[in-house]
Amino acid sequence: MTADSREARRLALQAELDAQKTAASRNRLGQFATPPFLAREVVREALALLPAGDAVRFLDPAFGTGSFFSALLDEAPAGRLSRSAGFEIDGHYGEPARELWRESGLDLSLGDFTRAEPREPKATLIVCNPPYVRHHHLEPADKLRLQALGERATGIRLSGLAGLYAHFMLLAQSWAAEGAVAAWLVPAEFLDVNYGAGLRRYLAEKVTLLRLHRFDAGDVQFGDALVTSAVLWWRHRPPPPGHEALFTSGGSIATPRRSETVGVERLRSASKWAGVFADGGDGDGEETAGTLGDLFTIRRGVATGDNRFFILSEAEIETRGLPLECFQPILPGPRGLGAGVTVIEADSEGRPRLAKRHYLLECRLPESEIAEKHPALWRYLQSGVPEVSGRYLCRHRTPWYAQDHRPPPPLLCTYMGRGETPFRFLLNRSRATAPNVYLLLYPKPGPAADPEMIERLWRSLNDTGTAALIAAGRVYGGGLHKLEPRELAGLPLAKMF
Repeated sequence: MTADSREARRLALQAELDAQKTAASRNRLGQFATPPFLAREVVREALALLPAGDAVRFLDPAFGTGSFFSALLDEAPAGRLSRSAGFEIDGHYGEPARELWRESGLDLSLGDFTRAEPREPKATLIVCNPPYVRHHHLEPADKLRLQALGERATGIRLSGLAGLYAHFMLLAQSWAAEGAVAAWLVPAEFLDVNYGAGLRRYLAEKVTLLRLHRFDAGDVQFGDALVTSAVLWWRHRPPPPGHEALFTSGGSIATPRRSETVGVERLRSASKWAGVFADGGDGDGEETAGTLGDLFTIRRGVATGDNRFFILSEAEIETRGLPLECFQPILPGPRGLGAGVTVIEADSEGRPRLAKRHYLLECRLPESEIAEKHPALWRYLQSGVPEVSGRYLCRHRTPWYAQDHRPPPPLLCTYMGRGETPFRFLLNRSRATAPNVYLLLYPKPGPAADPEMIERLWRSLNDTGTAALIAAGRVYGGGLHKLEPRELAGLPLAKMF
């Protein structure tokens, strides 16, 4: 059977088996099949990193129907493959895959890789697209088991927020021969997020990271999973002194658009690795003029618990006869402001000049006093009992209708967006607060308290800060960029101005 006909059979089987499952069930189990062209590129690079002529003992801990195995049979020179093994936890895919590869010599185990004991002889080549199962789909007891096993194998305990793919990577080390090469197709989120710190430490200290390729955010590798992907290759031995890893991004693995070598010492000291792809570093150790957090306290906007109940239009307030003094002007979301709007002007009373104004219920008076002074407002509050008052945020407040106080911020940031300029900074000249779709910047005592300085910062942030902001934040599949308050606060001023 030719390689093309063999792969055609596998792809037909994959499509048939996928069609028998719902997208939701495959998503829950993290089952996203590797496209054949990507499997070939990953395997080709991994083989090139092995010593020429060495026998290949192959292992795929999340086999599926065998996209990597099929690519290996096509790419490896005749006679070089001495042993091949895999694990597949889902019999829906595992049983047909066993039949498909019955004459290939593959040893495919139907079971949970994370519960199996390492076998001899150990693998010299591990290639895997591990299950993309988020932490909240892992049972608490199973999560603790995986953390303990990973720590026993590598000395590193992963965060409880780490996904199953990170545990797979640590556990695979016990199955690898000394000097073995491993290739992993994983979500790129671990480069940015705090819960990826353990995995970054593992790659910088416990194995020799050879190469890391990140696909561009808009270049989604899986049609059924909106996630930015990365591929990394490591060798099973600690990194030698002065070791440098190859970081590439964009384009394909064979023809990346950007590349540079990065010293392992720099990776160990970096708080994040995404910045390496953006501009060659994340600012660690650089002399800067400080960070944005030195000038501003940055907080999320108001999380009401129920926007439909707590945020009312002027017309609704008037119709219900509610006291306007118990409300504060609040800005709409970015879409409500309109494209391109970056300044919130105010009328003579400080209200935002918008076609339709909204107000946040901002009252901390006890209900007895509200009933006496503002009976219409008291009746409105009673209409929110028990449905609204029983919501999570509301039942943890005293009184339940009191909002976290957010004074009008002079600067705001839209902290999620797509495209080349995903973040927009707004200059707020009104007395309106803002909901939690914004980050709010409050000046600390010093230069940022000067209105002229605030306006200068606002212009600079919008004009020159885009690349630095993208590097500071995180990116999700489909090109969705996001900034957390701490990430914005840590932005070096020297990178913006």
